[in-house]
Amino acid sequence: MEPVEARTSISGLEMPLKQFIEQTVGSVIAELGLEKDDTIVEQLGQRWHNGRMTLHPADTSLQPKDVPLEIFFHKIVMVRNNLRVLEQKINAHEKLTDAEKVEMQQYITRSYGSLTTFNVLFKSKEAQFQSG
Repeated sequence: MEPVEARTSISGLEMPLKQFIEQTVGSVIAELGLEKDDTIVEQLGQRWHNGRMTLHPADTSLQPKDVPLEIFFHKIVMVRNNLRVLEQKINAHEKLTDAEKVEMQQYITRSYGSLTTFNVLFKSKEAQFQSG
């Protein structure tokens, strides 16, 4: 004998628990604007694939820092995702006044504006940072 797969029932909805959890997690990830690593790299412009970014310190006795562009791009996109989550949390916050929400939104908008420098890395204009 084998145990039956765990199930859940929500307001008349009955399905395998595993399927319910996968759909729920998928919906949450989509709603928060989070992407999988492979999705992020797909957003990188083709000319940048397998590229490298090298930072040279002014002090020539120090070694330069070499970073694959895919890793750098992933970090930039994660900043964007975290700003989106922060924006949603601010908008949904029950105790903030509208004026406080607007003030905090202005900081997020300015952050997006600062990140427009990296728009050159994106494949499509729709994925780029917008300053306002």
